[in-house]
Amino acid sequence: MRRRSGFKFFASRLVVSSLLCLGFWQFGQGAYIPAKAWVAQELMHRAWQRAGGGKEEPAPWPWADTWPVARLTAKGGDIELIVLEGGSGRTLAFGPGHLSISALPGQTGNSVIAGHRDTHFRFLQYVEIGETIQVDLPNGRKHLYRVTSIDVVDSRRGSLILDTDEPTMSLVTCYPFDAMRAGGPMRYVVSTRLIF
Repeated sequence: MRRRSGFKFFASRLVVSSLLCLGFWQFGQGAYIPAKAWVAQELMHRAWQRAGGGKEEPAPWPWADTWPVARLTAKGGDIELIVLEGGSGRTLAFGPGHLSISALPGQTGNSVIAGHRDTHFRFLQYVEIGETIQVDLPNGRKHLYRVTSIDVVDSRRGSLILDTDEPTMSLVTCYPFDAMRAGGPMRYVVSTRLIF
């Protein structure tokens, strides 16, 4: 009898311990991407400060193959993001990325900045036509853009125009925002025009 109750006690402890471990693992998996995004933004802010101090292409961390090219501020200052150079998946894992084939913010042409819908560019779903978005460059120049249109496009059938006669900026993320799986073909595009 004693042996049997000892086994039940051991089995129940094993089950409880296993469930706790599984719960912590699930929590860790869910918190990993937002935590990584937050830590990366902190490191990128430090690299941004070095860029503002005159350092050319400062890497946010020693092994980085990207660097801050702009700081994007939206929603009345509630959103502040460092934009990295490049649009690879590796870059976008840490923050929004400026597609190097597009114009830099403030230049004639379309500056394309992409970001993940579930981290940095989640706020785009709340942006409205007429709102302004500020983009600061490392050299101290500030540019203000006004949102002119918001579209959902199929990336298999459409593309962004890069050669525009005036400075414009497109902020692009995957759509829908609440999709269960990443990587679908739909894109949410917030188009803006330079005010000054």
